[in-house]
Amino acid sequence: MLVPSPGILLIADPFLKDPNFMRTVVLMCEHQSDGSMGFVLNKALESTLDELMTGFEGQKIPVFYGGPVQPDTIHFLHQLPELIPGGIEIIEGVFWGGNFESVMALANTRQLNIEKIKFFIGYSGWGEGQLKDELNEKSWLTVQANTRLIFGTSTSDVWKNSLRHLGGNYEMLVHYPIDPQLN
Repeated sequence: MLVPSPGILLIADPFLKDPNFMRTVVLMCEHQSDGSMGFVLNKALESTLDELMTGFEGQKIPVFYGGPVQPDTIHFLHQLPELIPGGIEIIEGVFWGGNFESVMALANTRQLNIEKIKFFIGYSGWGEGQLKDELNEKSWLTVQANTRLIFGTSTSDVWKNSLRHLGGNYEMLVHYPIDPQLN
């Protein structure tokens, strides 16, 4: 098991019942002694960015549920550091945040490549020791993130492909039912 740090994916155990995280994959963006934070990669919202914010009129850009913490905030991951300055590199070629005015300008001039940016409402957060406890309880599996899992995988396949990325016996977990008692 990999130690939580920026660039690590937390893959929900197949039997995790928490509705916020059931069958999710969270990209860790920050891990400090006093807490951790990241974004759920595979829970798309029905709303698009133009429905949630002004300044993006007519932009049908997908938005994801980043997690249950501060659902009134918007965050983004991207692969556009040359166009969006100020981001923090999480893994090679994947950046968290940056100059939001640059994002708006790119969107309004139709230059924003939506294949290289993901927007999130809220984030996933853990207080001091909380994530360590959840890892010890086997609520999460961990694997190093890669660009393909973050940007190049359909939302419905992120959890399964992340398990496959672990390899070995973990690939069998892909087929586990949500509730084995109903099988």
